[in-house]
Formats: sequence, structure tokens, C-alpha cells
Amino acid sequence: MISKNLLWGASALVVAMAVGTTAPGEKAKVYRQPAAAKTVAHLPGYNPDRNAYFGDLHVHTKLSFDAYIFNVRSSPDDAYRFAKGETIGHAAGFDIRLAGGPLDFVAVTDHSEYIGAMREAATPGSPLAKLPIVSGLFSTDIQEIGKAFARIVQASQDMTMPAEFSDKGIAGRAWKEIQDAADRHNEPGKFTTFVGYEFTSAPQGRNLHRNVIFKTAAVPGLPYSARDSADPEDLWRTMDGWRSRGIDSLAIPHNSNGSDGLMFEPTKRSGASMDKVYADMRRRNEPLVEITQIKGTSEVHPSLAPNDEWANFEIMESYIGSNKMVTNFHGSYVRQALKDGIAMQDNKGFNPFKFGFIGSSDTHNSAPGSVEERNYFSKTGRPDSTPVNRNSVPPGGAKSWDGVPFDPTSRSARFQSWGASGLAGVWAEENSREAIYSALRRKETFATSGPRMRVRFFASYNYPEDLIGRKDVTRQAYALGVPMGGDLLAAKAGQAPKFLVWGVRDPNSGYLQRAQIVKGWVENGVAKEKVYDVACSDNLPLNKATWRCPDNGAKVDISTCATERYKGDVELRTLWRDPEFNPKQRAFYYVRVLENPSCRWSTWDAIRNGTPPNPRLANTIVERAWSSPIWYEPRV
Repeated sequence: MISKNLLWGASALVVAMAVGTTAPGEKAKVYRQPAAAKTVAHLPGYNPDRNAYFGDLHVHTKLSFDAYIFNVRSSPDDAYRFAKGETIGHAAGFDIRLAGGPLDFVAVTDHSEYIGAMREAATPGSPLAKLPIVSGLFSTDIQEIGKAFARIVQASQDMTMPAEFSDKGIAGRAWKEIQDAADRHNEPGKFTTFVGYEFTSAPQGRNLHRNVIFKTAAVPGLPYSARDSADPEDLWRTMDGWRSRGIDSLAIPHNSNGSDGLMFEPTKRSGASMDKVYADMRRRNEPLVEITQIKGTSEVHPSLAPNDEWANFEIMESYIGSNKMVTNFHGSYVRQALKDGIAMQDNKGFNPFKFGFIGSSDTHNSAPGSVEERNYFSKTGRPDSTPVNRNSVPPGGAKSWDGVPFDPTSRSARFQSWGASGLAGVWAEENSREAIYSALRRKETFATSGPRMRVRFFASYNYPEDLIGRKDVTRQAYALGVPMGGDLLAAKAGQAPKFLVWGVRDPNSGYLQRAQIVKGWVENGVAKEKVYDVACSDNLPLNKATWRCPDNGAKVDISTCATERYKGDVELRTLWRDPEFNPKQRAFYYVRVLENPSCRWSTWDAIRNGTPPNPRLANTIVERAWSSPIWYEPRV
């Protein structure tokens, strides 16, 4: 195992990982492709061993009904400008801009339901403006905004929204605006855009939302929305139909944490039993899941993983559109779904839950990538635009929290449980629609809670013992094994695989404290899980009895948010064997890399205000990244 505290001297290594191929001490070089590939025109930055690119595939603008009610008036063009590092205006009147670098790829994914309709309803003299339901929809008062949002959501659930809000002419104009903006801002080799939208199904408020991302500019005439059917199976069937006409797309479910057990329920939405045809269709259309975003992280709930000390990360336990509390955690979290999936594969012969991971913001401010703790302005326009509104500083100019009441039923109560989290990472040869979409398809993706950590994960039976020290580590990893998102088939002689785990810090964020592997497996028909620390920072010894690293002692000064500069590593890399590997047991493995503790956004708000952090909230968090899983498929 290698665990190196390279600190500032390792900047060259960080650059090497940034281009995705070179190992410590290795000079950056361009690998030769086979002769047949020489004729292919590559974009600047092309790398046959693939680069890490960061993006956001969950972005709302004024074309979304809720964003418009929240006073957002910025457009898809503004969203792309923001992602490229430009300044745009916030609904509350101040300017916003990424503190970090520009993103590499983005999809604007406005709600397909009533898309563009609120803008039309707010236009004096338009047919929609004359409808009674429009009265009071466009207030700047946050209490009235909350009432308007609740009124539209309720009308939508009751199916009482006027048909004019689903007018195809209005939807068509907005849909074209989204396509035109994506076309204008797509710059192969520099910045990639995807045409997309959100399918916003929420039966009884239980979240079944999906973002649909199109491979190319070839898209249907209109999105297939939850107004057409609230059943995701109908969406997948429609996507199959588009594919038969040369329009490829994938759907990415999100906020399973707010589904109250519905997102990964064990039956079809109709209540019928699942079968192989259903599972294949779901996997064909949904290769990925959004595991983290501002409205909480859906990896795992503490109640489902009592032996995972890091499970309690930015957990939101309410429905996504109200304060109603979730009571069914099973069926709401991704790790449990992965476990249920391999158990179904063992017991029934199919697995509907075989997802790779991404994160994305779900910004409704046209602000992709706005998940920076120190630069957090939340996500829903005017209502959560100030620290007071999101409960991170005392109200009324108070200097302490003494006597400040807390109303858990207030709309703003939910804002304090939201996290500055959600970026998508992909490993792709170049920054183009084709290369990045291919990475999404093969699930060579990873998620981060915001920092641009880079994570690689491979498995093989044939890796040499000196793999992690070799100059051609990436090339060997691909040549001899499978990357994240892939299946590792059983070896002929029942050999145990080796796993290459590789994480590198974001130079603009914290140092790394440990790398972990999360394993799920099926034993006697029952799915189980275990978390292994596999690489420790600061040259600390890994306890192989407990599979835990010692605490590296990294602290945070809550009065300033200063962190320990000399604790933690720039890079964690190891070749790991599963000590409990059983070649007959179906399993999945994924990597989780953890940073040292750092201040949560709410603590940054408090410091700027000169007041103590809200005692109901965590002062610090442990930022992290998740690789997509690798599945071990035993011989039948």
C-alpha cells in the first residue's frame, strides 16, 4: 500500500492526475494509439487513458415553473455563462459567480411540466395571465412565494391545473430555447452542453423525479413529462421508442431520499411483480443515479448502516416539496438499492438497480456547480437567499441564539438541512458530447460533495504487485482490469481480485484523510454490507482487525474556519484485496474518499455575520467523493 503525504511538493502529481494518466515521477506524455486510430481527429487535450471532467447535469432556470415563482429570471444562456465562470444576477438582487474554476460540462434540465408557462402567465395580456389561478403567483414576498408554490404543486397533484399551462405551443417555444442555448454554448474541446429536461413525477409528493439527458442535438419535438404519465416505466418505454428513431438518451433519478421508499420499491409502480424485461428496460434507460445534491445525500441513511460512522452526511429526512417527514428509508437510499439489486439477481435472476453514481446541484438559480461551502447561496431564488432565511444566523439582528424559537413546520426549516453538495465527474478521452456521454453510458463516473476530488477505481485478477508504483499504472489498470461501472466476472480458478483505489485532492479544498471501499454481498440469500478503510493519510497504520485508520487529528478552528494545513494527504493510492472474498458470493464494491473536516456553509454564514453558528446544525462536515461501483458476478 502507498499512502503519501506529499503536501505542497506534490503539485506536479496533482497536475498528473488532472490529465488522468501519469504516475508520480512520470513525465506527461501522449500515448500512441494503434495505427488505425491515427486518422481520427482528436480535440485538444485528448487522452487515450481519459481525463477527469467535472460538470452539473441538474440545472433549472426561469423556464421551470417553480424557479419563476421563486423570482428567478435568468435563462439557459445565463446558466451556461455561469458555468463558464461569468457573473450573473441572483433573484434577490445580488451578483453570483463560481469561486472555483469553470465547469467542463452542463445540462440545463428545466421541469418539463408547465415548461415556460409561468413566464407566459406573467406577461400582461397573455391568455394565461387572465386565468384566476395566476392571481398572486408572482409576488416578491417570501411568504406569498411559498403559498404560490404550494398552490401550484397541490393543483398539479390534484390534476386541476388549467390545460392552458400545458399548451404545446408554449412548451415548444421553451424547448427550442433550451436547445438553442445548448447549441450556442457547446464548444468541443473546452465546454460541453447537453440538451436535457426533468421528468417531475411525485405521486402524493413522494419523489420520482428523473433528469433526461440527450446524447446529441437530435431530440423529440417535446419532452415526455409526468403530465403524460407519472409512471417512470412509461418514460423508459418512450425513451426506447426515441432510441429506435436514432434519438438516444438516459434518465438519471434523483432525491431518492425524498421518495419515502418509492424510488427503489421492490415492485413495479403498478404494483405488479418485476421481471427480467422490466429490469433490462430500467437498466438500459437508467444507468446512473444522482447520489448527492443540495436537497440532501442519498447514499445511505444512518438507520440502514449502523456500522458506518460516516453515513450521517447531509441527510434530509423530509419530502422534497414540503415538511412532511419520510418514514420509509428502505427504498429511499442508493446503497440499500444496490444490495437489494444483487439479492434479486441471486434469487430471481435479474437486477433492476445497477447504477453508476453522479452528483449534481439541482440549482434553481441558473447556477451550475454552485455547491461551494464558502460561497453558498442555496438553490431556490429569493426564499432562501439570505442567511436569516436559511436559519444560519439569528433573526432580527440578534447576536446570539438565546431565546430564538425554532418552528420545524416553517418552510425555511427545510433550508437548514440542505447541503452545498453535488458535482458530477466523468473519465473521458476528451471534452466532447460523444466522449462524455459515452462515459455516462458505461458508468465510468463519480460523484463529489462539491470539491473537485478525482477518484479512480479498477479491479482485476492480474494486476502486478508493483502496479501502484509503475509509471504506466493507468494503462495497466485498463489493459488488465475493469474500471468503475463495470462487471468483474469470476476467474476460472476462483482467484481473489485486486482493487486499485486512487484518490487525489482538489487543490482548492481540503486534504484527504482516508480512502474506503464499501462492499455489499449476498450470503445465504441475504444482502449484507461492510465499510473497509483501505488507505490512511499521514503514514498512519491501518488496523486490519477493524479495517479502520486512526484519527489523523485534523481540526477546524470554528471561529475562523481555518483548517489543519499539515494533516492529511494530497493523494491516497493502494492495491487492495478483499480479505473476506468468496468467489461464490455476488458482490459490489465502490470507493468513498474522505477529506479532513471543514466548515459547513452555515458556519461560514455565521462567521460573516459575527454570530455563533446555529447550535442545531453541524459546525463542520467531511467532504467526500464516491466512485461508481464494480460488480463481481460469480459463476452461476
